[in-house]
Amino acid sequence: MENIRNKVVMITGASSGIGEATAKLLAQNGAKVVLVARREDRLHAIVDEIKQSGGEAVSVKADVVAAEDMQNMAQFTLSTYGRIDVLVNNAGIMPSSRMSELRVEEWDQMIDVNIKGVLYGIAAVLPTMREQQSGHIINLSSTSGYQVSSTSVVYAATKFAVRAISEGLRLEESSTSRIRSTVIAPGLTNTELFNSITSPEVQMIANQLSGNGISPYSIAKAITFAINEPDDTLISEIMVRPTALS
Repeated sequence: MENIRNKVVMITGASSGIGEATAKLLAQNGAKVVLVARREDRLHAIVDEIKQSGGEAVSVKADVVAAEDMQNMAQFTLSTYGRIDVLVNNAGIMPSSRMSELRVEEWDQMIDVNIKGVLYGIAAVLPTMREQQSGHIINLSSTSGYQVSSTSVVYAATKFAVRAISEGLRLEESSTSRIRSTVIAPGLTNTELFNSITSPEVQMIANQLSGNGISPYSIAKAITFAINEPDDTLISEIMVRPTALS
């Protein structure tokens, strides 16, 4: 993991689940991690745990749907460490439902967090990475970004968008500024993602699937693998899903 040591890595949605697991795993391998989320108490607890284990970590309270928060996050990181090597755009929500339920506010929330949050994160770090002529942006999509189900159309649309954004970023930046762009697509993972579901039908499906998901550390290991590759090697897409579920 020599290519991870001393890299400055910012992680959104870092107060639980995949974000928390990724922060801990990267810190174990020598990265300097910047945890970003809204739940400040959780961030402080995770940072303390990382430090007690000998790692280096700081945290920033920020909401990915606020472009100003993302800019402040990047500025804090630069002020603390002097550079930004990696951004992991992990924050996301999944209040899935059938379109006929007309949960328009939830559609808006998913678009704001899952699409705009990714774009705001990219906007916050891209100027610095272009100036450095190096950097790595990792965006969390989903298996739903490859296959649509009838109960998660809008969620799937946001994750298809993340793939499009990531590929566009790769095409624009990899050959000129040497910025790498990676998509990580988790399948069912044991996180808090199901907690935002309000549709009774989809909640019933989620309850049936409960316990079949994989550990967030499985996704963290995929993220770590992509970061650890040498600068001349780009892992553009990784899909990780439970063995037993199609």
